[in-house]
Amino acid sequence: MSLLTFAKIAWALGVVAWYVMRMPFERKAKRQRVADARHRTAREMTLLTLSTTGLGIVPAVYALTSWPRFAAYPLSLAQVVAGVLVFAAALWLFWRTHRQLGRNWSVTLEIKDKHQLITSGVYARVRHPMYSAFFLWALAQALLLPNWIAGPAGLIGFGTLFFFRVGREEQMMREAFGAEYEAYEKRTRRIIPGLY
Repeated sequence: MSLLTFAKIAWALGVVAWYVMRMPFERKAKRQRVADARHRTAREMTLLTLSTTGLGIVPAVYALTSWPRFAAYPLSLAQVVAGVLVFAAALWLFWRTHRQLGRNWSVTLEIKDKHQLITSGVYARVRHPMYSAFFLWALAQALLLPNWIAGPAGLIGFGTLFFFRVGREEQMMREAFGAEYEAYEKRTRRIIPGLY
């Protein structure tokens, strides 16, 4: 098996693991009554589509077909090892955030009935550790897929969602939790502990 084939398989296994992890939480979340869904808009769906395109569709096309070939570059063993380790960290963080959010989690911006503000565990230092996990996934993709289009597509797709969504999400949380969320904002960072 070539190093490139191994890297593509590692990326695909990471995506499958992500999906398998998310399924039970998605089922539970669908059973929860939504108290505020006014942020579930066409804009929100467009951002989710961009993220899915960058983290799923573009890299899948490359992994299956090696297209676009003109954008390929040589892959190193160190790059693959780093990609696998970063993807493993992303999956661990992704799992932890889902476990801690429980039924408060949703794909779109919404407040559930009896929604709780989670501020402990991985949420003690960053407000959006799930976004941190997605950025780690996107970085792993850039390392594992040696293609100047497919590799960074996740950073571009998810980055677009993040930067156009995070302010609205935090405003929604301020409206729902008031001073409690404002105090939480003051003692934490968005996605990188101590930095941002």
